[in-house]
Amino acid sequence: MNPINRLPLQGIKVLDLTRVLAGPFGSMILADYGADVIKVEKPGQGDDTRTWGPPYVEDQSAYFLSINRNKQSIAVDMSRKQGQTIIRELARKSDIVMENYLPGQLKKFGLEYKDLQLINDRLIYCSITGYGSQGPYSRRPGYDLIIQALGGMMSITGSSEPVKVGVAVVDIATGLSSVGAITAALYQREKTGKGTKIECSLLETQLSLLSHIAANYLNAGWEAQRHGTAHASIVPYQAFICQDGERIIVGAANDQFFHELCAVVNLPELTTDDLFKTNKLRVTNRKSLISILSKKFLEKPLAEWIELFQKANQIPYGPINDMKGVFENEQVAFLKQVLEMKNPNRTKPVRIVGPSVNFENIEKSTMLRRAAPLLGEHTRSILQTELGYTNENIDKLIQDKIIQ
Repeated sequence: MNPINRLPLQGIKVLDLTRVLAGPFGSMILADYGADVIKVEKPGQGDDTRTWGPPYVEDQSAYFLSINRNKQSIAVDMSRKQGQTIIRELARKSDIVMENYLPGQLKKFGLEYKDLQLINDRLIYCSITGYGSQGPYSRRPGYDLIIQALGGMMSITGSSEPVKVGVAVVDIATGLSSVGAITAALYQREKTGKGTKIECSLLETQLSLLSHIAANYLNAGWEAQRHGTAHASIVPYQAFICQDGERIIVGAANDQFFHELCAVVNLPELTTDDLFKTNKLRVTNRKSLISILSKKFLEKPLAEWIELFQKANQIPYGPINDMKGVFENEQVAFLKQVLEMKNPNRTKPVRIVGPSVNFENIEKSTMLRRAAPLLGEHTRSILQTELGYTNENIDKLIQDKIIQ
């Protein structure tokens, strides 16, 4: 392959001990970028998300299939000494180990960072926890819903009642953070020749996601409020109900956009009204302005408003789509991000949303090398090719229920 067409992490080996979402999402991105990812699972059970359905594609949940593409699965009982030996042998040959066990849980298996560093000092070891490796909450299991609540996300989401974000945004953001840290550590290793330990936690990620909301509180003592689709510091920047009951989102993030909005809805007099001339004034007089605009949007159905906004210059707008609307959208179709993957051990192909990035000279479809694996699908081939085990060795491990 021409080096310019190579995936950026081609040749990097990842041993993935993570389960559920944050870790698997992060390791999937590394795999999308070309890394060889070996997913370690518990024999007979596998990753919890394999059973998180419906819906299912044959015997696998769509949830599992969405976050485990481009990986190989090896089923090893890490509670047994022979299983621990296999993990250590794989770690010796790996560039990266990812795990999301409770702090200290891998100590009894001899699989903590300090254990594996002794056999591979170039190893980058990424540990993902709920609350951090130390502190009063460190031993608590971390789940996105709980972190959204404790970390303030739910208090600023929704209208009258606090609600969670529709996807596990903290898990996904933690996975993204782990990818950034891991790639930075790979670059650092090029200079030092040594690996390192990385710690990510759902709580620390959640705190970082508070962004300006946290800054508002820490510097001005502002306690955040729930605004539904609206924005605390920009007006108008929210959804409006149309004549047919559908909703349109408009975002007048500056004075120019506000002037364009007023032109589209045929309310030019608002631009010269002393109550609405600047964003600061519009925020102060939010209730009055939103009342005027809400009445106006009720005069036409969504389709007519969309047509009028399309003719405008650059004001941000859009409908609130359901999943059908999302995947029928012309821009979504143009991006060709919905891809189909086949597994030779399955009869049905899997349709997924592919990688969210584009590398020059690399077709997005080429980033997808294999569909999410069956439980233990690659156990035999990994032990043979990576560790040199014979069929006799492997058959004995299967008989002893060390592997599946």
